[in-house]
Amino acid sequence: MSDDDAVGFWIITPSDEFRIGSPHKQGLTSHSISTALCVRLFTMFVTSHYTGKDINTGYKQGEYWKKVFGPVLIYLNSASKDADHRKTLWDDAKRQLSEEIGSWPYNFSQSEDFPHAEQRGEVSGQLLVLDRFIRKELVQAQAAFVGLAPPGDAGSWQFNGKDYQFWTQTDNNGGFNIRNIRPGVYNLYAWVYGFIGDYKSDLSITIQPGNKINLGSVIYDPPRNGPTLWEIGIPDRSAAEFYIPDPYPTFVNSLCLNDADKYRQYGLWERYSDIYRHSDLVFTVGVSNYSRDWFYAHVPRHTGNTTLRPTTWQIKFNLQDVNKRGTYTLQLALAAASYAHLQVRFNDPDAIRPHFTTRRIGYDNAVARHGIHGLYRLYSITVAGFRFKKGENTIFLTQIKSDSSYCGVMYDYIRLEEPSV
Repeated sequence: MSDDDAVGFWIITPSDEFRIGSPHKQGLTSHSISTALCVRLFTMFVTSHYTGKDINTGYKQGEYWKKVFGPVLIYLNSASKDADHRKTLWDDAKRQLSEEIGSWPYNFSQSEDFPHAEQRGEVSGQLLVLDRFIRKELVQAQAAFVGLAPPGDAGSWQFNGKDYQFWTQTDNNGGFNIRNIRPGVYNLYAWVYGFIGDYKSDLSITIQPGNKINLGSVIYDPPRNGPTLWEIGIPDRSAAEFYIPDPYPTFVNSLCLNDADKYRQYGLWERYSDIYRHSDLVFTVGVSNYSRDWFYAHVPRHTGNTTLRPTTWQIKFNLQDVNKRGTYTLQLALAAASYAHLQVRFNDPDAIRPHFTTRRIGYDNAVARHGIHGLYRLYSITVAGFRFKKGENTIFLTQIKSDSSYCGVMYDYIRLEEPSV
């Protein structure tokens, strides 16, 4: 928007079907160039922002590939110069967006590669969740993301950059209706707020022109090996619920002062070294509060003279009883990883070999690009009961990469499960 002339310039994208990596994939839609004192607005059809090369598309020699990007609408509007001209322009742009979404797929295209509404299909159904250690009854998956994407493993849609994807959110009863699907062969995928992991249907779904397929009820059985002993965070594929510090005064962006956008402030990762100047984060289950005591990003710590060192976070918890013959499970979900290497140890921080290691993971650069999530990763780590003891226990999480301040992970959710009886 231009305040001088009270005009707006908008890029309106009525469908995400051609976007890579699903609707969750983030990308830059503007870029400022301080030397030229200008801002560039653009729409990105293919971008590796917040994913890195994990989503790069590869093409074999002689491979035939074709994809339609768009159409998108460049929309300009104007308003009278008054105190509310920004709101007027914004509200009008949102109205136009709704109108374009209602017109999708456009009927003006004459290309055989862009099917019109009657040449597309529709898939509906109901998504239910069965987490037997929470409730024995089926739970309606409210506001879950459900989509059709090319056949692959559960969660493979995150890395798909070549093909089309079609997504929607469920209603209060878990119902979903995915419309305007291009003809092709797909799998049904989903993820549900409040539950870890990814759902994938075993069915191969073939869409033909005019198809209306009702799948009935589909049931997601999220990863779980036993009852919850404790948990940190919310399973929402984001680190937004954790502690986000105030920015340095010289870097404050007035557009991001509200709680929802606070993570977008510049340089927040550097605040870790200010807060934990001499020792790393320690979280005590039952005492600490993750919104106050769990830093949003596990990054290296500055020790002076531009030196960075790996950091080890501790989770302290008490066990009244220990099943020495049983198997415990640490569910470790990551919201982002940037040039990271995470190691996990139980009650022995000096063990030469960690109990678990992710090895080198992630190129999403969510830390440096002021994001709060990148690619989702879930690790179900089994732990023999003899590694725990009655009384106080400690889990050590060591992020060993410290090549730059941006190396690190963002946690989504951590849960310790006791053995199933």
